[in-house]
Amino acid sequence: MSNKVEIFSAGCPACESTINLVNEVACDNCEISVLDMNDKGVSKRAKELGIARVPAVVVNGKLAECCQVKGPTAEGLKAAGIGGK
Repeated sequence: MSNKVEIFSAGCPACESTINLVNEVACDNCEISVLDMNDKGVSKRAKELGIARVPAVVVNGKLAECCQVKGPTAEGLKAAGIGGK
């Protein structure tokens, strides 16, 4: 089963670090998309998902728990279902 991973980014250095982290942690069957928060459609979707800050990672339509309070971590991304299995 593949995981759909969406990275909400504003192009900042922290966002670039998160993109790199997701790519390092992700498994071969993860489908990764980087979404630009400067796009009105993307920012609308981010709001619907409860994203309050970027970078944020959404796995299979759900905001990763590690992105709800603080920034993404390798452990938090793995707990959300990215990588590993």
